[in-house]
Amino acid sequence: MFKIKYEIKSKYLTTKTKRRSGIPMNGVRFIVAHDTGNPSSTAINNVNYYERSHNDDFASAHLFVDDKEVYECIPTGMINDMTPEKAWHVVYDTPIDNQLYGCDANDYSIGIEYCYGGKIDAEEAYKRFVWLTAYVCYKYGLNPAKDVTGHHILDPKRKIDPKNGLNLSLGITFEQYIADVVKEYEECKGDDDEMNKVLDYDDWAWTELDKYMGDAYNEGIIEDWKWVQQVRDHTMTYKDLLLLKILIDDRRHKKQ
Repeated sequence: MFKIKYEIKSKYLTTKTKRRSGIPMNGVRFIVAHDTGNPSSTAINNVNYYERSHNDDFASAHLFVDDKEVYECIPTGMINDMTPEKAWHVVYDTPIDNQLYGCDANDYSIGIEYCYGGKIDAEEAYKRFVWLTAYVCYKYGLNPAKDVTGHHILDPKRKIDPKNGLNLSLGITFEQYIADVVKEYEECKGDDDEMNKVLDYDDWAWTELDKYMGDAYNEGIIEDWKWVQQVRDHTMTYKDLLLLKILIDDRRHKKQ
């Protein structure tokens, strides 16, 4: 059982409209993280706006998260035993989703929107954002270290979310968000605490790991210096190392 920390409320958009087509998804293969790009607008504000403008534009997302509520406006199968439906949260003409996952995001991914700014408590909103991402991973058997991507990754010429919202609200990198999702996933599943222990390495092994992590940082494979610093401070855990190795190997493979 996955630990249910927050309620997922439903307020579904009118079906057979531009924002909610009602077309079922054939499966869920990955998650696309977004931010609203509209500081101070809450989850319910965004859902209400989508409903008011349901025939104005082919743009939507499945879930919105703020510091107080989580709202589902297009079915994901997470609640109410409904079949997941397509949402229009990534343009079809970007090739990157197909390169990474072998399919189009709108057809096989769930879009989660992070609300931030204004009177929204960023830390509380982030906790719900991380938990919800981890819960979707659990529900659909996804790997939280590999099967969560950002809108800015899939459409880099046009989009900066959720990287921008995370940075503006909390100074958090996208890599940190992924690391927190992995941690939340394991904690809510009740996995063994052994993975949270600091690496039991000899000096030569820490030196080799320092080189491995430093090279990845210098190549731009990882962007957060804290991972290198953890190695130098000898405080990196088995779980962090596993996550980083998956990320580094995956990103190097995609660069080839």
